[in-house]
Amino acid sequence: MKIQKSFSDQKASTVYVVPTPIGNLEDITFRALRTLKEVSVIAAEDTRNTKKLLSHFEISTPLISYHEHNKENRTRQLLERLGQDESIAVVSDAGMPGVSDPGYELVQGAIDSEYPVVVLPGANAALCALVGSGLSTDEFLFYGFLPRKKKDKEAALERLKYSQATLLFYESPFRVKDTLKMLKNHLGNRRMTAARELTKKFEEYVRGTAEELTTWAESTDLKGEFCLVVEGASPSEAQENDLWWSSLSIVDHVDYYINKEELSSKEAVKRVTEERQMAKRDVYQAYHIDQKKQ
Repeated sequence: MKIQKSFSDQKASTVYVVPTPIGNLEDITFRALRTLKEVSVIAAEDTRNTKKLLSHFEISTPLISYHEHNKENRTRQLLERLGQDESIAVVSDAGMPGVSDPGYELVQGAIDSEYPVVVLPGANAALCALVGSGLSTDEFLFYGFLPRKKKDKEAALERLKYSQATLLFYESPFRVKDTLKMLKNHLGNRRMTAARELTKKFEEYVRGTAEELTTWAESTDLKGEFCLVVEGASPSEAQENDLWWSSLSIVDHVDYYINKEELSSKEAVKRVTEERQMAKRDVYQAYHIDQKKQ
């Protein structure tokens, strides 16, 4: 167990996770600006974008790239700099680092090496979209970007189908039409909201049913990054799914996902493991080994 007292135990070798505006520069906090000025170096997803932000606020702190393609090597380098009593701020192009953006590996590495990690509050598209959607905020599930491959995307939606939590997805303007169709086909004609260009000049919330949003998307020139907010399953829908597989053997349960949803045996075993809350090795044993002995 590790306990971090962020302010009483503060030292030079600290990682600061700093959210940046998602479109409106006025949304940066005074604390974020002070931190960006005071750290030794800023690890940025795209140094060109971050340089524009720093220039606007007259901040001259050195930048170093930290993105999806170099994060492993760069994490090691940044940990070495922490060992030399340097402080590091990590930023993404917009919003909270680590949420569908680089940052997790550095945070994990710093914690494992017992360096403090201090997270600043700030702009986040998913929470803005959720609150502005008018859908329930009592319980919500942030998924991020759905898989690009159709089969993987369908499997993900099937896993989420009976969740009663409000669902949050990020999506690009190039895939949002197909994603809206799949949401309607797999989750039904639920209430949903498409939020785009949040905090920017052309901010827009489109609220309606899945069918209405699908029709709207087909006749609209879609631009900007989207956050899709989808109503959770009703209690009756969730109840229908409760232990639907109770009459099936483990083998039949695995075969159901292989035959009906065209999952690989590995993926099907994983799904059955989750639903039955069993150890993966036991499901594997029953399907791949015990079955052959019979």
